[in-house]
Amino acid sequence: MDDSIEKTGKAILDSAFSIHMKFGSGLLEKAYRVILANDLRQKGHSVSEEVEGGFELDGIYYERMYRVDLLVDDAVIVELKSVPRIEPVFMKQCLTYMRFMDKKLGFVINFGMPLLKDGINRVINERK
Repeated sequence: MDDSIEKTGKAILDSAFSIHMKFGSGLLEKAYRVILANDLRQKGHSVSEEVEGGFELDGIYYERMYRVDLLVDDAVIVELKSVPRIEPVFMKQCLTYMRFMDKKLGFVINFGMPLLKDGINRVINERK
């Protein structure tokens, strides 16, 4: 994988761990999204929040069919959760968004876990 994408991924995880250490697992998903986005921006990254996307099916384009929590450096998708446990559907959702947006790397980060390392899932788009 491209070094710049890996560096972006590392920056995302470093920021997520720092935020979880400060605030723990008690905030809503929106709070983690805003705080993580701002932290990454302060570190020089380009961050778009709640990026809406669509897809084409049988010659018809369907707009605003999904919303990505964060798109960092126009390269890495981040889906955030604040729930008691990770469900397999979260990774499938992230991978689907990555395929629609033609991105190689994504993360599902669940801030609801007592230990953040248990709430991080790296997702790779093999079709890219």
